[in-house]
Amino acid sequence: MAGIDIKPDAQGKVRDLYDLGDKLLLVATDRISAFDYILQDEIPHKGAVLTQISCFWFELLDGVVENHLVSTDVADLPDQFKPYADYLRGRFMLVRKAEMFPIECIVRGYLAGSGLKEYQREGTVCGIELPEGLVNSSKLPQPIFTPSTKAEIGDHDENISFDRCAKIIGDEDAAALRDLSLKVYTTARDHAADCGIIIADTKFEFGRLNGQIILADEVLTPDSSRFWPGDVYEPGRDQASFDKQFVRDWLTANWDKTGNPPRLPQEIIEKTSEKYVQAYEKITGRKFAF
Repeated sequence: MAGIDIKPDAQGKVRDLYDLGDKLLLVATDRISAFDYILQDEIPHKGAVLTQISCFWFELLDGVVENHLVSTDVADLPDQFKPYADYLRGRFMLVRKAEMFPIECIVRGYLAGSGLKEYQREGTVCGIELPEGLVNSSKLPQPIFTPSTKAEIGDHDENISFDRCAKIIGDEDAAALRDLSLKVYTTARDHAADCGIIIADTKFEFGRLNGQIILADEVLTPDSSRFWPGDVYEPGRDQASFDKQFVRDWLTANWDKTGNPPRLPQEIIEKTSEKYVQAYEKITGRKFAF
């Protein structure tokens, strides 16, 4: 696909980052990652969905938590990026630069993924004891904060206890991130429920700017969250989803996790794109502009 002929200062699995001094330009590409691999195939419109749904949440969460967003208007692009305005429109954020915490702030409202595996082994999630008798996709008695370390590309994030989180960033900051994460999650969960979507879990990233903790990076997207359709939710099984779990499921069925992941069939690429767009439209109540 089209792109930018300017080398990014840093690259994540999905985003390209350009350092503008006191600000950053974050560009969400259509790359998709799964099982800590960046797949060869891109998902059409994915980057635009991630950016635009994040912007919706930043707006909805105004008054709940400060964020890093400055502008998504192509008129505010630095001059060297304006020739790429058509590509960048809808998929970039101009943001304030913050000192990021080295922690992924994960909140779980339901039992799934690595949390389910740990619970089945030990009855806990990140060391938090849970009631007996929970099953795949059970709603938890209350949302729990289960942080992880941030891994380099190709490595695995490591789930950690709150105590270890506190040792890494300090007691005060750990408590602040926990409380903010739970507050943001519950606010978003309640909105999504009104739209027919269950936010099973999600992860946030926070930074510090001028002494204040702010929400940064993407927020509550199909990449960083499990979105389940509420009308067909049923504990005890895997759920239908509006996120990249669809791609993970296909890879699990067609790849033994050795060597590089296989190419995605066109049908899977198109279906995944549809799911991302559906997530945007359901949550925002807006029509996605292709």
